[in-house]
Amino acid sequence: MSTRALRKAFPEPRSVEAPVQLSLAVAPAGSPPPAGPPAACVTQARLAPAVPELWLGVHLPQCDPALLQRLGVLAQRFTPRVSLEPPDGLVLEVLGSLALFGGVARLYRAFRAGCRAAGAAPVLTLAPTPLAALVAGRSGVSFKVLEQQLLVSAVSALPLTALRWPPQVLQRLSRLGVYRIGQALRLPRAGFARRFGKDCLRMLDQLVARDADLRPLFTVPERFRAKRQFVREREHHTEILQALQPLLVQLAEFLEARQCGITRITCRLHHRNEVHTDCVVRLAQPEAAAARFREWFAERLGKMALPGPVRSLELRSGELQSRTPVHESLWRPGEHGGGGEAGLLSGSQELIERLRMRLGESAVQGLRCENSHCPEGASRPVSPLAPGFQRGAGVRQVTAQPVRPLWLLEEPQLLPERKGWPQLAGPLRLGRGPERIESQWWEAQGVARDYYHATDGNGIAVWVFRERRPPHRWFLHGLAG
Repeated sequence: MSTRALRKAFPEPRSVEAPVQLSLAVAPAGSPPPAGPPAACVTQARLAPAVPELWLGVHLPQCDPALLQRLGVLAQRFTPRVSLEPPDGLVLEVLGSLALFGGVARLYRAFRAGCRAAGAAPVLTLAPTPLAALVAGRSGVSFKVLEQQLLVSAVSALPLTALRWPPQVLQRLSRLGVYRIGQALRLPRAGFARRFGKDCLRMLDQLVARDADLRPLFTVPERFRAKRQFVREREHHTEILQALQPLLVQLAEFLEARQCGITRITCRLHHRNEVHTDCVVRLAQPEAAAARFREWFAERLGKMALPGPVRSLELRSGELQSRTPVHESLWRPGEHGGGGEAGLLSGSQELIERLRMRLGESAVQGLRCENSHCPEGASRPVSPLAPGFQRGAGVRQVTAQPVRPLWLLEEPQLLPERKGWPQLAGPLRLGRGPERIESQWWEAQGVARDYYHATDGNGIAVWVFRERRPPHRWFLHGLAG
């Protein structure tokens, strides 16, 4: 049987969907990109039953992290599938919410009105994939593609820079005359992955729905908030603290159920004529015990001068933080080594908290080591509330270097001399030294000093240095105790 007869007997099945035809003119190597922005891609079509997802992309022309968080909270009114793309974008999957809002057009207008009420004017896009919605928003085009089979032809005109690939990848592609996404899609897949990496190829697949694009979901930071109204006004701190106790118990139960702690609590005391006073407690580590909260508020309220009687109070917590549960040791302190390190650590943390409450937040500071030869820059004070600060994390046992005092003066103090010998409550008695320090030679005010451990006339250990350059003066820089 001839080939023509076989074709008549077994005709080829026709495809339900017409293939997408791409007509692209690839520019020669070294030619500049086409002038002007890409044409707007607008496709208003009926939703096909085969479309699995529909993403609404939000692009902020300005990078505002606070505004991006507010828009993330707004987006959760429309769908729980919201993902932030810092610093200037977010996407939300809205296919399951269309029936609740009466279709694409009404949902689109409702979200745009919410953005305007929040003080934002973002670029909004619609696409079957989240990456396509983000890329279109970054390109600044009016992009509304509702059918997946039209996605390839719609994104082909968008610039490659909207994908935010590394500059070296974009530069190499520009040498090949590839400036648009459609041009990159026409390149051989194996050669593209070998020359530009599998990550870039995976992004192209995610862009046109050839590969799954899983993104972390945005969750609203959970907080505790409770209010109590008084029948009669409260004036004394003990009465206010007693009224605050039930709210502190509720806060502790709220934290215990979530296995979390907090480092910031605000108690707002409301007075007459809409006047309020804030009593803020800041902790160095996440805490969740009501007894500890009551103790810290007792310290704070005892030092506050209220402008008038309190009519109501409101308790607000900061962001929830992960907390390591504290378990008591099986052994008693000192028995088989039980309770040693954990007890000391817990006692030191409690002491720090108590000192901060009584002396003030700036009275207790930690030290963080810095990479500097100069003693003034070798360490800097850090608050225990600073992000990433961990007490004891930077403590090291170094025996190769001489011991230096932790108590350094803000500015080295010039010492008087008698016959060329330094004086401090009498002549200094030099001990260990010299420790020669030379640093910052590339700057105008370099450091060239010889440090000595010495003892003054009263027997106090001090740390002094002598300039190695004329006039060779002596300075007091640190105290040992």
